[in-house]
Amino acid sequence: MSFKSTLLAAVVTAFVALPAFADGITVKDAYARSATPMAKTGAAFMMIMNHSGSDDRLIDARADVAKRVELHTHKDNGEGVMQMLHVKEGFAIADGEMLSLERGGHHVMFMGLTEPFTQDKMVPVTLVFEKAGEVVVEIPVDLNRKGGHGHGHGDHGHKHGDHDKMMKKSN
Repeated sequence: MSFKSTLLAAVVTAFVALPAFADGITVKDAYARSATPMAKTGAAFMMIMNHSGSDDRLIDARADVAKRVELHTHKDNGEGVMQMLHVKEGFAIADGEMLSLERGGHHVMFMGLTEPFTQDKMVPVTLVFEKAGEVVVEIPVDLNRKGGHGHGHGDHGHKHGDHDKMMKKSN
């Protein structure tokens, strides 16, 4: 690799590693993935810190890479099967607290991908907060990343490519 290519890769990596900030909200350690490069669904995971001085709520997410983007979580259906649920009311984040969007838990779901999630692709996502407003995050696709953001959380054996079979719409 040439010096110029190496330098460019280092700058891009440093830029991606920097957390996003807006109105007391910090987004860090974000990544996106799909089960395969040709999958029609994908998901994004990240850590969101609220240091705004008041409680807030993540109420929506938007991205041009999918026909539909929703906030989702997983719930045991009582028979040992995890089902994905659309969380219309979003996720509360108390002041001074961290919201973890992780595999097997809360996450941003992309349905009807309009372009493949290929390794290192950057996915622009707008996170919408009740009080802080919109936060735009450039999320790198990392198809090799293991679940848990390095915080010891597992992915509970669920693959996002199984979304259509497992999703149960909430009322």
